[in-house]
Amino acid sequence: MTLQRLMSFFILYSILGYIPSLGVILRTTDKTVWANEFEPIELTCLIESISTNNPRIEWKKIKNGVPSYVYFQNHISGDLEHRAQLIQPANLLILNTSRADTAEYRCEVAAIDDHKHFDEILISLAVRVKPVVPRCSVPVAVTVGTSSELRCLENEGFPASQYRWFRNNEELPQDPKSSPKFINSTYSINADTGGLKFRRMRKEDAGEYYCQAKNVAGHAQCPTQLMDVYDVDIVGIFLKVLAALAGFIVVMVGVCHVHKHHCFSSGKDHTGTNYKLPSQDDGVDYAEADEVNKINLIVCSILLLLLLS
Repeated sequence: MTLQRLMSFFILYSILGYIPSLGVILRTTDKTVWANEFEPIELTCLIESISTNNPRIEWKKIKNGVPSYVYFQNHISGDLEHRAQLIQPANLLILNTSRADTAEYRCEVAAIDDHKHFDEILISLAVRVKPVVPRCSVPVAVTVGTSSELRCLENEGFPASQYRWFRNNEELPQDPKSSPKFINSTYSINADTGGLKFRRMRKEDAGEYYCQAKNVAGHAQCPTQLMDVYDVDIVGIFLKVLAALAGFIVVMVGVCHVHKHHCFSSGKDHTGTNYKLPSQDDGVDYAEADEVNKINLIVCSILLLLLLS
């Protein structure tokens, strides 16, 4: 500052009894603000120094790099028109925050009578959103020794949800080796994606499962779902194979019987004496007979497949 300007301030001080402000200066209590959805939040724009009696105050919302007016010409505008108000001298109170309010907000103050006649301050607002009920996928029944995965997911919560799994109302520890009760379990939990993977199912893994999605705004959980774990039914498998084999034998015997009867009836007369087979020009359609045999073979194959399934 020049000597002449300093002399001017001392003269004004001797006349008015105070030294006027060097310029408008702003500050805020927090440049990064978190708010829960549907709750009020106040963005502070504090004027530390100013001489102008009626400064011009404006608030702008910057979303994806694009600014829009929030407070302009002494009125709330934009999507906050009916949900916000200015708290004197320059604080912005949002009465009912929504997830769409997540953005940067800039407070601007212009004071034409001050030597530094303009200042601004930028505040970042992030609105926390409670998770919704997650979508859970739990298999109804699995077999001992096989692998399986339970899934849990929700896309509304902000920040992104972390996931926990419960069996019979007891939380599964992230690391089964950390608990004597679950030390023999082979599962792993991905808290970020909500996956619960079993590398090898045990009878003890059966039970009622549900998942909980949680963030700083709250939590939600899906309904309980029952999962059964069955032993491998060796006897049942053996009986099914035996029944399929018996059915195959019956079908083959029937097919052979039909073909044998056809051969004898076409090669012998009613008295049992052989006669010569008719020549190709006797009017009999041998191609059609071959087609019939092929159809019989196909039918038998289909029956065999049905029995084996």
